[in-house]
Parts: sequence; structure tokens; C-alpha cells
Amino acid sequence: MPSWHELPDKRAINIRLDPGVAFGTGGHPTTRLCLEWLDTHSCAGKSVLDYGCGSGILAIAASKLNAKPVYGTDIDPQAVEAAIANAKANDAEVTFCLPQNLPDRKFDIVIANILSNPLRVLAAALISRVADKGFLVLSGILESQADELSNVYNTLHPELNMKTWKTDEGWVCLSGQKA
Repeated sequence: MPSWHELPDKRAINIRLDPGVAFGTGGHPTTRLCLEWLDTHSCAGKSVLDYGCGSGILAIAASKLNAKPVYGTDIDPQAVEAAIANAKANDAEVTFCLPQNLPDRKFDIVIANILSNPLRVLAAALISRVADKGFLVLSGILESQADELSNVYNTLHPELNMKTWKTDEGWVCLSGQKA
């Protein structure tokens, strides 16, 4: 929520993001789906990569849910700068960087809230970042695109078993766990 709004529930995890140059304030159904996924799955002590981080909202939320370490990456240098500022404003421990500066490692949770076409192109790269028994969470997908995108990921890594986790206002969150 913007810094000028009153906190709706002081006991809840609240993230302050002022509208700016990067996508992701938490109001869009795809962002809400990803936040809900993070909130309903135990993130504590797990490593998280937010791919296409935009404002950094998902990485910041993961950090607030005690995930460690948390990384966020975006191809837009302005988004990375905005995410760094947002993490600082929310006292969240997150490392944000451009994709070429990501450490060469796998993560317990890889989450990407970007559109279906980039998710299709990035399928192999995203799968390669998921640790054994780790989760891949994808959103930014219309309901009409869900089956096709699941098939792309399941063809590349059948044991991932990507499927629709939840829908919201015609948007889908896909999730799978690497065997």
C-alpha cells in the first residue's frame, strides 16, 4: 500500500510500495495470487528467487515470511533500483540484481509473475533455477493460456507436474514441485 495510507491491520505483514516506475503494487490479481501462494506455503528458511521482480513486492513478501536468502532479478535496471529502494523502505533483506549478476545456484522457490509469452521463452532457464524438491510458481497467465503453458513446462521437466494452483478474475497461478 502507498506510504500515505493507514495500515489496515497492524498485526498483518504490511508492505509499503509507492506507485513508481516498476510493475507490482499488489493490487493486480496475478500479484495477489503469488502473494497468497507465498503466504500459504512455508517460506521460512527457504531460498527464493523472484524472477522479473518489478517493484520487488514478491521478494519483499518472501523476506517478511522469513525466507532466506531472497533474490530478485529484472531485465530493467530501473526496476532493480526501485526494488532495492522498496526493500530498504520495508526493512526486507533481499538482494536485487540484473539477471547476469545472479549467483549460479538453485532455489527452493522460484516465482515469476510475468506474461505468458516470456514465461514460455524462459521455461528452461526458470526450471534450471529450481532446486530438487523445490517449487516453481508462475503467474501473469490468463485462464485460456494455462493448459498450454503447463504443457510447455511439463514437456521440459515431466516430474515438475505444473498445474493450476488457483485462479482470480480470469488470471491463473501455476505451481509445480521438482521431483
